[in-house]
Amino acid sequence: MAILARFDRAARILRLGLAAALSAAPVCALAAGPDYSGAAGAVFLPFLNAPLAGQPATRTPKLAIAFPGGQAHRGTLDTGSTGVVVSATSIPNFDQLPRLGPGQLTYSSSGRIEKGVWVVTPLTLSGGNGASVTTRPMPVLAVNEIACTASARNCRPRRNPKGIAMFGIGFARQHDHQAQGTPDHNPLLNVEGMGTPEQLGRMRRGYVVSRRGVLVGLDAASTAGFSFVKLDKSPVYPDWSAAPVCISVAGTAPPACGTMLMDTGVTTMYLRVPPEQLAGHTAPNAKGLPVLNPGTSVALTMTGAQGIGYSFNVGDRANPLAPLDVVLVHADANPGPFVNTSVRFLNGFDYLYDADAGYVGFRALNAR
Repeated sequence: MAILARFDRAARILRLGLAAALSAAPVCALAAGPDYSGAAGAVFLPFLNAPLAGQPATRTPKLAIAFPGGQAHRGTLDTGSTGVVVSATSIPNFDQLPRLGPGQLTYSSSGRIEKGVWVVTPLTLSGGNGASVTTRPMPVLAVNEIACTASARNCRPRRNPKGIAMFGIGFARQHDHQAQGTPDHNPLLNVEGMGTPEQLGRMRRGYVVSRRGVLVGLDAASTAGFSFVKLDKSPVYPDWSAAPVCISVAGTAPPACGTMLMDTGVTTMYLRVPPEQLAGHTAPNAKGLPVLNPGTSVALTMTGAQGIGYSFNVGDRANPLAPLDVVLVHADANPGPFVNTSVRFLNGFDYLYDADAGYVGFRALNAR
């Protein structure tokens, strides 16, 4: 009885938090999106650590990965990076696999630089219900060293690390220390049965991420109710550009408009806005990093996605969309306004990416 009472209370808090967070978004008709009437073959992979029904997502999502001839390993599904990164010791017959040369991937949120060699191999990703998808042979970064950036937030250098497993499925990540993070390194765009950019297949190159799992492939039924945003093509890489967003801190108007990253790999929000939005609203945290003061309001509007936006106050633990912390970041190779929403975005919305047609989509959970 006590367990049921706690569960009911958590579900009630989630519903109330979503209602408050979504109330600022205007109610509009959904934007037209791509035609999925001929698509088929989508596979749903429940996360191994999916929250119970009615409870919020508070942790980075996990799936299992296995290589031919080897056992399964648990790893993180990360929309904030592109590429499969696994400890070299976890890849069977590592020394016999085809090699593409040295490589590295830097995670800017933590400052970890994972170094190794690109090998070519198929891999299988599995969910909590035993469902799985297998890729064509594709590049995998076999990690044999971890280094740290000069401004690393959470990093310890290591040689021959074990337990590394990250499945980066994001897009438009090349500018953020991930020049090798092109779509051919994305496991969910290279599943057996999918087409290629030159020859599209019935199984669409894309996915839907929710609190409970990831749908690999897209079809008409799974994409109902989404509001779509058409992406621009990257002028440099064979990829799409980042999704647009407008950001307002403490009610500042007009908002600062730039790009967003829906990042399942972190629980902290990373934010960059013009200094005038921040005046009087920041302080250093325990690690000396500049963060927004508790109680400061943040409002996000997904530009072009009709009716999609939310707001929260920093530190509001009753709001499931509020990140654990909001860290302010400095300008880099992409100096415009920017927000990394954190995985808690999934407590308000399902998130869609269509690599074939170049769309992102958002579906408010209270609209399902």
